[in-house]
Amino acid sequence: MEFFKIRRVIPFMRHALVFNVISLVTFLAAVFFLAHKGLHLSVEFTGGTLVEVAYKEPANVEAIRAALDKAGFKGEVQNFGSSRAVLIRLPIEKEQSSSALSQKVAELLKAQDASAEVRRVEFVGPQVGKELYEYGALALLVTAAGIVVYLWIRFEWRFGLAAIIANLHDVVIILGCFALFQWEFSLPVLAAVLAVLGYSVNESVVVFDRVRENFRKMRKASVPEVIDSAITGVISRTIITHGSTQAMVTTMLIFGGPALHYFALALTIGICFGIYSSVLVASPLVMWLGVDRSQFVRPAKRPRGRDENEGAVV
Repeated sequence: MEFFKIRRVIPFMRHALVFNVISLVTFLAAVFFLAHKGLHLSVEFTGGTLVEVAYKEPANVEAIRAALDKAGFKGEVQNFGSSRAVLIRLPIEKEQSSSALSQKVAELLKAQDASAEVRRVEFVGPQVGKELYEYGALALLVTAAGIVVYLWIRFEWRFGLAAIIANLHDVVIILGCFALFQWEFSLPVLAAVLAVLGYSVNESVVVFDRVRENFRKMRKASVPEVIDSAITGVISRTIITHGSTQAMVTTMLIFGGPALHYFALALTIGICFGIYSSVLVASPLVMWLGVDRSQFVRPAKRPRGRDENEGAVV
């Protein structure tokens, strides 16, 4: 479907060096903030106490969060399963047991609402959090490796290498933003990062597929002209797809509350940089890696003459 069609090919590859210099500077800045500040990890990764509280009526999450903040408990509060159940995540407190901490929270919530009932209390140790952190990093590596193999098989190794460089660039920038502003990095944010990785690959595949098609159709065009035509040809689809996705993510960002805020924020950053990297980073990398028409178009076989098949006639 196309709401509009750009008839004049936009010369993206003419400015490829500028786009990639911007990407490199942004990438290095993200790496600096990750190394200098690090991520502000949530309770799932650092360890802490999980308290599930049930109410007879729909719980007022904002009021519960305000009461905990006022009492000095800095934790996460969100609905769990239904509007009448709340899950509270509290970081590890020095010289205070998990049971004592949950008891104080229960007393505070009962004073606010007598129907509050603590259903379960769980302690997540630092070792469990460390394992989650390591498994999350492993998930990113396995996903990246799978993407490279898939693109290598479907297209050619140059496309796989270019796509994974561009898409890991998106992941590092998301993590760099979270490190710079010290936003909380939780399991939902990790899920958003993995979603962005797959989402960016989808855009790269669409562009690469059009590049391969144009190599077969545009026999006399140069490599930059083929890539420019491919990118211009999918702009309408890119705007519709990413615009629709961002509209949904923006709704979560505005109306989703604290529970979905950082998840939607990570998706927003990923979608914006995903468009940029898939179109303006991956494509120039493919060009610089030496993609050529001969890799997709096989030369026509010349018919062999009768004298070659039958020999000379005396």
